[in-house]
Amino acid sequence: MWFWRAFSGNQRYHHSQGDAVDSHPHDIRIVEKSQTTTASMHLIGEEPLSIRIQGAPYAVVMRTPGDEKAHVAGFCLGEGIVDAPGDITNIAFCDGEDTNVVTVTLTADRRRRIADHLDRRTYISQTSCGICGKSIVADLVQALTPLTDAEALDGNAARERLLGLGELQPLRRQTRAAHAAAIYDPGLNLLSIAEDVGRHNALDKAIGQIFLDNRLPRAGLLTLSSRISYELVQKAARARIPVILAVSRPTALAVELATALNITLASLGKGDSLNVYCHAGRLVWPG
Repeated sequence: MWFWRAFSGNQRYHHSQGDAVDSHPHDIRIVEKSQTTTASMHLIGEEPLSIRIQGAPYAVVMRTPGDEKAHVAGFCLGEGIVDAPGDITNIAFCDGEDTNVVTVTLTADRRRRIADHLDRRTYISQTSCGICGKSIVADLVQALTPLTDAEALDGNAARERLLGLGELQPLRRQTRAAHAAAIYDPGLNLLSIAEDVGRHNALDKAIGQIFLDNRLPRAGLLTLSSRISYELVQKAARARIPVILAVSRPTALAVELATALNITLASLGKGDSLNVYCHAGRLVWPG
């Protein structure tokens, strides 16, 4: 039994700013043995997003269109461009609502504080290849303050939130190609959920949604559909989220960084168990 799928040139596209789901229906041919049938398949959208700071180009990321302002706000927090919503005077599209360019305007005080950062652009996520893991951890621990101990979470309930992440992903159900990030308060009430073709983008969007309306200090748990890389730990540290649960295992560097920054990391194990890699005391297991 084998099959082969090919995309035809027939395509329809629909996207309006802020849509929760961005997918593109394509006509395809499905060939199984000697039988050929036709069908329509939804593919996840992906377009460049140009992020400008004070009118100057800063970064271009590939992402699934939608939730751009939250995405850019979360990106700026993760990059160290802002520390608080009040550092931003405006986030705007450069040409109306249907655009792939977003510009951020900072307060005069914030511009002065990060002038060197914007000139050098040497934050860890921007560095070139060749830097070693120990240097990354050392530099980030200096740039990021380790988290203080937080209220312990019910481990069983937290695991259930992770197992239920797919139920919050309409784009994944439609395309089978979207990552997700969901943030909960210490009572495990949902604060934000975002999907994107990129796991970093999904996290930036989820963080940005609650950063802009000053709800980020309530964050107690982050669940991820992906593995945990050090960049995602870095973003969680900037957002002061103390516990990260993910479907897949973390990298060794992610565990090293989370250990240094006092962040709890765990992922799904066999039989829906949790593997806890560091700071296990934040998860309790009621009998």
